[in-house]
Amino acid sequence: HPRALAEGMEGFGVAEAAAAQGVPVLEVRAVSNPVGPRDRAAWRIGDALAALTEGFGKLAPVLESWNTV
Repeated sequence: HPRALAEGMEGFGVAEAAAAQGVPVLEVRAVSNPVGPRDRAAWRIGDALAALTEGFGKLAPVLESWNTV
């Protein structure tokens, strides 16, 4: 998927299935913690959810541009 900006292994299967069907796919993610020891006290889940909320608010123009009908 040469146009991918990032990679998440959970989304790879979805991207493969979408490509096989010729449909676009978009995965939206936010990072709440860095890779490393699981220090749940350091996780920033609230910040990640806020970033997702902001990102979803900006998706409409992107999705509209995919509408080719």
